[in-house]
Amino acid sequence: MLNWLKRFSGAIDRSNEVVGRVVSWVALLLVLVVFTDVCMRYLFKTSFVFVQELEWHLFAFIFLVGAGYTLLHDGHVRVDIIYQRLGARGKAWTNFLGVIFFLIPGCLLVILTSWKFVSNSFAMLEGSPDPGGIPYRFIVKGTMTVGYVLLLLQGISLGLKALMQLLDVEAPDKEPR
Repeated sequence: MLNWLKRFSGAIDRSNEVVGRVVSWVALLLVLVVFTDVCMRYLFKTSFVFVQELEWHLFAFIFLVGAGYTLLHDGHVRVDIIYQRLGARGKAWTNFLGVIFFLIPGCLLVILTSWKFVSNSFAMLEGSPDPGGIPYRFIVKGTMTVGYVLLLLQGISLGLKALMQLLDVEAPDKEPR
């Protein structure tokens, strides 16, 4: 059972690592789109609705889909006043309880409440209401559910690692921040 949990946690970690690499390329694409938009505005005194919408679509994709990757690498903001002073077991308890009582319920709440919103958008192939806008708005709305599923899975991985550490089944790969 424990080997299965380790493999499951590792599979989640590897999946979010791949997702993070894709997101990093999308971040580069966002930089290029913003650069193009700025050049078009200031050099040619013109702008396109499509480009402006593409900026926020890419931005939303990066932050929603990249959230699990950020959790994998412990990059989310936290108040470290107490956490930084804790030992490895204290950090493991904090991570485990945080996942159980905050991360999992929060993710499930967003996934369950966004599902109908997203599925309606996909059903009608929702596009931009603005002339010249992106005709595929349903895709960016879909990243809301996908992003929170990836975050939920990474939270489960984090919780499993903390539990295994608490049960002294496995030494942590590295000291939690």
